[in-house]
Amino acid sequence: MEKERGSRRLAGVLFTLGGGICWGISGCMGQYLFESRGVTADWLVSLRLVGAGLLLLLTGFFAEGKDLFAIFRSRRDALSLVTFSVFGMLLCQFTYFSAVQYSNAGTATVLQTLSPVLILGVYCVRERRGPRRAEAAAIAGALLGTFLLATHGDLTGLALTPQGLGYGLGAAVGAALYTLLSSGLLARGYSTWTVVGFGMLFAGVLLSALVRPWNTRVTWDGGLLLLLGGIIVVGTALAFSLFLKGASIVGPLKASLLGSVEPVTAILVSAAVLGAKFTGWDAAGFALILGTVSLLSLPKRAAGQREGKADEQ
Repeated sequence: MEKERGSRRLAGVLFTLGGGICWGISGCMGQYLFESRGVTADWLVSLRLVGAGLLLLLTGFFAEGKDLFAIFRSRRDALSLVTFSVFGMLLCQFTYFSAVQYSNAGTATVLQTLSPVLILGVYCVRERRGPRRAEAAAIAGALLGTFLLATHGDLTGLALTPQGLGYGLGAAVGAALYTLLSSGLLARGYSTWTVVGFGMLFAGVLLSALVRPWNTRVTWDGGLLLLLGGIIVVGTALAFSLFLKGASIVGPLKASLLGSVEPVTAILVSAAVLGAKFTGWDAAGFALILGTVSLLSLPKRAAGQREGKADEQ
């Protein structure tokens, strides 16, 4: 029995790591398209959201049947879904890939990882309290890490382009809203397939209506189709499936920590394959920001372990 549990936990860890790695590779694929094909973030995100949304909904329909559409029986929940789609999904995806376009996948992914600090700020306001000691240390570390990434310690100028920094911070805001706006729907019993699938599809249709990607001149060939398919299939459907399966086994705490493999993957791949250059200042900034995620998880360790045990039963 203990051996079976150990094998199941190992499978959960591998699934979770696999999902994070797929997300990290997806950002690097986007970076390559920006650099080699001259496409823009709005073009890529509109196609990704529509394609990935349809793929997730198709998968969800096979898994759940007509229950996939149960959310539309409630006007309140349907409106919440639309709100999440526009201010969570669309904002998160557009700002992230825009940050990749104006910087690189590694830097954009690390800046997006600042979202837990923003979520912490929201909860402090809601609970009308100041941050606790560990939380204050995490906030200070995140701010210092962002400062090092943006300036490389030089107060006279920016090491990142203003667009890269702005969209990177916007990606953190988008990721925070993504988490906050989706949590209520998930807590009411709707599946991830429903919330994420319809959220992506609605966001993609709205963005496509605004940017009209069909008017963008691109050279369609096997390489472009392969990369676009990789972003949609590997970076979305496979990533979500692996990560959520792993999280259901290891619990939310371990999943959030193992998810840190996403920015690490993006950093390594963008440096080794795409030739992105990182300095010692960048490494220090990355370490401070990624360390923030772990530090914010520490006060919740006991709760997370209980949830992990419940998931195993």
